[in-house]
Amino acid sequence: MKVSLSFEKGSSKDISIMVDAIRASSTITIALDKFKEIYPVYTPEEAMEIAKKKNAALAGERTGRTIEGFELGNSPGEMKEYEGEKDSLVLTTTNGVRVLENMDAEIILIGSFINAKACAKAACKLAREHIEIVMGGFERSFAIEDFLAAGEILFWIQRELDKEEKLNIDDIDYFKEETGITEFALSAIMASRDKEKVEKVSIKSKSGRRLAYLGYEDDVKLCVKENISGNVGIYKDGKITLYNK
Repeated sequence: MKVSLSFEKGSSKDISIMVDAIRASSTITIALDKFKEIYPVYTPEEAMEIAKKKNAALAGERTGRTIEGFELGNSPGEMKEYEGEKDSLVLTTTNGVRVLENMDAEIILIGSFINAKACAKAACKLAREHIEIVMGGFERSFAIEDFLAAGEILFWIQRELDKEEKLNIDDIDYFKEETGITEFALSAIMASRDKEKVEKVSIKSKSGRRLAYLGYEDDVKLCVKENISGNVGIYKDGKITLYNK
């Protein structure tokens, strides 16, 4: 089984996992407790059009701020408290949605700190030959919190595949490009093991500091909690639904 890590654009035709830890992936994961389907779209104009057609709730942000006229922002905290009766949500975000549109895999999952273990198990169950994690980044540049969240997911992927005897560090093919784990992916696993530092660094990251400045410090703290949700979003035909294990 090949396991790899990349930034912004996916290459796997099998399984890709989109990680935009602060906040799109976390918002989507929590929103699946409230909505049956989520439509991720890039522009606010398209979001408003689809929300009208689907009678859907409307959520989104630009540069971290809730878009004027939208019911919700890109906020896992707001999603947690949402009490509306609509079954569908339309979501537009700065980074996460753009990354989803750059993926060509047969199956696309949504991963974060908060569902890392569940996401890893789903990926291992569904994968045939290649699991890839694609980091969203911050304003088209590397974001350390996405790297660390990817490491947490990869840790559980490694454990699952080892249990199934598909990927073991003692195997001769462990670092083989076609059949093993890439060194970039392994470096993310190693970086994610210091839990206290992971939380501190993620909160103090560029994304974390900006959101704290905008008044979303509680969102940031929620996004860096590990394995608090069993939800795994699966993206297909333009919408995200809950993966049924």
